[in-house]
Amino acid sequence: MFSATFPEEIQRLAGKFLHDYIFVAVGIVGGACADVEQRFYEVDRFKKRQKLLELLREEGSERTLVFVETKRNADFIATFLSENDLSSTSIHGDRLQRERETALREFKQGVRNILVATDVAARGLDIKNVMHVINFDLPKHIEEYVHRIGRTGRVGNRGKATSFFDFGQDMNLAKDLLKVLKEAEQPVPDWLEQHSHGQSMYETATFGGEDVRGNSFREKQNFAISNPVEVPDEEW
Repeated sequence: MFSATFPEEIQRLAGKFLHDYIFVAVGIVGGACADVEQRFYEVDRFKKRQKLLELLREEGSERTLVFVETKRNADFIATFLSENDLSSTSIHGDRLQRERETALREFKQGVRNILVATDVAARGLDIKNVMHVINFDLPKHIEEYVHRIGRTGRVGNRGKATSFFDFGQDMNLAKDLLKVLKEAEQPVPDWLEQHSHGQSMYETATFGGEDVRGNSFREKQNFAISNPVEVPDEEW
């Protein structure tokens, strides 16, 4: 079994199907990919639409995935961009299955350059060559941020992620963002460093980076590896 994150409850579920398994963690589990350039703008929530429009016009809109917090806003932003000559569509949980499939197909084929989405598109969807991920609204939890920006910079390609930080809404995420940026060796804005005081959920979270079976199991496993039992050929 393979997973970018492997939280405790999922490990315990997997344990019902896997017996005597080996747990392997590669790199920083739940960390952001170093191939993704992460940028932040401090933007008031009432100025986000104009900032988004400026960003897309200045840098282009080729294969861009825009994340918003609510289903209603996904449709609203997609309509707003289309009215400003930026070909967009939306995907969220309230759209019919055929509507979601159409939106994805048009985005993948380049009929629509911009896909505005809720977290329904943050994981599990295989969309190749996403050039730019924009967090119009930052998520509430840092693992969702990591999953979102992981839609770009895939399979060794370079990617770009831009996030709008609203001081009034996103303060609880500041310290976690600071840690993710430093671990991925990304530049940290001075204003984010200043805001990043207080408790961080990320400091204690492992995103499933540790085996829930604990040290006692690992000690037994290490002993077995260090003391192999020889089995006669005829018993194989």
